[in-house]
Amino acid sequence: MNPVSARALDEAIAWQLRLDSGDATEQDHQDIQRWLTAHPEHARVWQQLGGIDRHLSAAAHPSARRALLRSGGVRRRSLHRITGSALALLLASGLGLGLLAQQRPLGDYLADERTGSGEHRELRLADQTRVQLNSRTALDVDFEGPERRLYLRGGEILVETGHDDPRPFVVETDQGRLQPLGTRFLVSREGDATRLVVLESAVAARSHYESADRVIRAGEQVWIADQRLGPTRSAPVGSDAWSRGLLVADEMPLGQLVDRLGEYRQGYLGLDPDLATLRISGVFPLHDSDKALAALPPSLPVRIERFSDWWVRVVPAKD
Repeated sequence: MNPVSARALDEAIAWQLRLDSGDATEQDHQDIQRWLTAHPEHARVWQQLGGIDRHLSAAAHPSARRALLRSGGVRRRSLHRITGSALALLLASGLGLGLLAQQRPLGDYLADERTGSGEHRELRLADQTRVQLNSRTALDVDFEGPERRLYLRGGEILVETGHDDPRPFVVETDQGRLQPLGTRFLVSREGDATRLVVLESAVAARSHYESADRVIRAGEQVWIADQRLGPTRSAPVGSDAWSRGLLVADEMPLGQLVDRLGEYRQGYLGLDPDLATLRISGVFPLHDSDKALAALPPSLPVRIERFSDWWVRVVPAKD
């Protein structure tokens, strides 16, 4: 890959920080578009920056994301020319372990199995258990002890248990222990909580601070948080739709929907902050985010602002 100049990289990061500030004006958008088309190098570095940023800071808080970009800029200024691969190394090393931990727990990078943003993967374990890993998932597999054990560090898994091994099968997280009773189920880590959704049969669940199991049956879900199991509730429709490349939204905040779609596309997908709390329902393709975005304006007072294939924003509809 041809190197990009330090100047072009500096300018790209400055534009990205401006875009993320929430104060970008229509004139700024026009100026960025002119900058992108002024030289082929500008478009190339913008695309490279978007891919690295998405890999290291997907779903991160904006303040951490800005720190990432600024951190990369400090060491970058001493360089005259860098390649695309060097850019990735520069930004990663410039973060330091502290900032990396803010973007994704450091332990995730040591997991036996893990996926990146927008990546799905299926494992077939020795006992014929099938495990599907959702985007940004980290999982350890231990079949050497008296139990067949999975430890979910982060993300979400869909498990369909096999029966070619008589030992108990267990899924553990920091919050609790789940033992399926011949079943198909979802486990996800969300902050300091674990969510269990049972799709078939049943799962015996308990927190690490409780001695008794509770049986969660097909069509039910439960959260494990604050050292205990929460109430058993009905599972939302389409909980496992991601395994088929779909996102099912039932009165979902638009901000959450855009964040999820953003994991599955190249470049920048933004949302006007005033629109984040709008609610939407529907079924959206995860791997064709342009098609998903095109379905928004008929249902909501929004329009899709497209400056290029790698820079798209959802903004209020014009009066």
